[in-house]
Amino acid sequence: MSTLETRPNIPEPDDFYQALIEAHRGLSDEQSMALNARLVLLLSNHIGDPQVLLEALRLAREDARA
Repeated sequence: MSTLETRPNIPEPDDFYQALIEAHRGLSDEQSMALNARLVLLLSNHIGDPQVLLEALRLAREDARA
């Protein structure tokens, strides 16, 4: 069983953030939400570990309610 990595772990995070923003450029709100949903599902499939995914869901929801 893996654990969720919550420390910074992306090489060149500013470059990735810029690419993420660019991916949304020109999309409607609905298209942008669909892109986010597809991205979540693709990355979830890549991670694959149900315990890690459940922990990520818990933390994301906790942060959303704060």
